Amino acid sequence: MKKRTNHEFDIQHKGLALGTHQFDFKIGDSFFNNIEYSEIKRGNIDANVELIKESTMLILNFDLQGSVELLCDRCLENYNQELKGDFKLIVKFGEETEEISDEIITISADSNAFDLTHYLYEYIVLLLPLKHVHPDDEEGNHTCDVEMLKQIEEYSETKADPRWAALKDIKLDK
Repeated sequence: MKKRTNHEFDIQHKGLALGTHQFDFKIGDSFFNNIEYSEIKRGNIDANVELIKESTMLILNFDLQGSVELLCDRCLENYNQELKGDFKLIVKFGEETEEISDEIITISADSNAFDLTHYLYEYIVLLLPLKHVHPDDEEGNHTCDVEMLKQIEEYSETKADPRWAALKDIKLDK
């Protein structure tokens, strides 16, 4: 990840009272542009974070809703992918920062703030489908660019290599 010049996604936990606190973040294009190697360049996501502060840990419940712009794997055109999901992160206070598991990390007890940037990005990526394609319409038809699909099909037609065709005639005796 790139270094940020502001602390827009930090939570100042040091001065917070024990108990439940709400934080709302708007994630837009600048968020994704500040992340090195991000496949997402545009998006609009609301991140609601419930923080439960206890004496030895922070419990963070993330609720993410919105959309990101992705490149369609089928027709190579951009489309908006709707996203919605919930995640939980437990942040324990300890000697040094380390990741214990996907849901539990340890940070220094001396820290004043906790930066959510990395976790917000990772949760958004986890919400992306494996295959990036335009969503189907109400009738179940794909909504990809038809002209582009025709061009791709035209260029991808390949003739069978005669060397491989000759191998099909060989029969193995057992």
